[in-house]
Amino acid sequence: MPLQRHTLAHCSNNIEPQNLTLVSEFHLMRVSDDPGLQPILFCLFMFVYLVTVLGNLIIILAVNSDSNLHTPMYFFLCNLSLADICFISTTVPKMIVNIQTHRKEIIYVGCLTQMSFLILFGYMDCLLLAVMAYDRFVAVCHPLHYSLIMNPRLCGSLVFLSLLVSLVDSQAHNLIALQIIYFKDVEISNFFCDPAQLLNLACFNTFINDIVMYFVGALSGLLPISGIFFSYYKIVFSILKISSSGGRYKAFSTCGSHLSVVCLFYGTALGVYLGSAVSRSPRSTAVASLMYTVVTPMLNPFIYSLRNKDIKRAVKRFHRKML
Repeated sequence: MPLQRHTLAHCSNNIEPQNLTLVSEFHLMRVSDDPGLQPILFCLFMFVYLVTVLGNLIIILAVNSDSNLHTPMYFFLCNLSLADICFISTTVPKMIVNIQTHRKEIIYVGCLTQMSFLILFGYMDCLLLAVMAYDRFVAVCHPLHYSLIMNPRLCGSLVFLSLLVSLVDSQAHNLIALQIIYFKDVEISNFFCDPAQLLNLACFNTFINDIVMYFVGALSGLLPISGIFFSYYKIVFSILKISSSGGRYKAFSTCGSHLSVVCLFYGTALGVYLGSAVSRSPRSTAVASLMYTVVTPMLNPFIYSLRNKDIKRAVKRFHRKML
């Protein structure tokens, strides 16, 4: 049994550091405290996780097995699918284990590790969606120069840069969390180690850390969103200049799947933050956060496969090869 150490129930500026104890583990919120629901929840989250991993893996294998899909758009899609697999793998497996073992503890190091990977792959998703928006902008607004602009070197550099920036953002949050030694509680009001929740548990004044974290968060959120808005601003104006309705539909259809994923990802994430501002219920906020951490990665493969004829053909050909 690991040594369990807890913090004091209340913290104040008058408390000396030596009067406080360190934290060896945190307690995550349970999906449900009803014992009868545990087997159902276990099967549900296991099903969602397997569908997400298999769905994204099929897209990766189908694209790589079809030479007709070796284009920048599908190269970015493969990386998005890989990021989605990693993103959901940071939270759901731990949730499944906790449901099965009827536990809710997560060790301190495990909590920081989960938080780091959650930010890494979550922000990777954001940046890849911005990169894919830029790819659609070039395809619609500069079709004649598309192959020249979106060359393999640039595509590889964009993915590598997305990974590098995500890693820096993740480690920035991690360094801030590591500076917090004492906590006023061990209860995290979510199913995973939410960075904002962890910072709120800090025992002493963390004004500077708050400023740094919110600045980094705002900057990291603003960059991809600005890129997406700018790209679609240019795309819409280019489509409106097309005289025929058929041409406009064809141009916009190339962006349909990507736009759907963008709306789903940012819509659910925005809904979580707006919901947390309106509702004071921690469980409501935690349930809402399941939307963008669990549901969105699961739906992405379906959106791309159902709305994209090339993907559907590639999946069918891949299926025939496997048989």
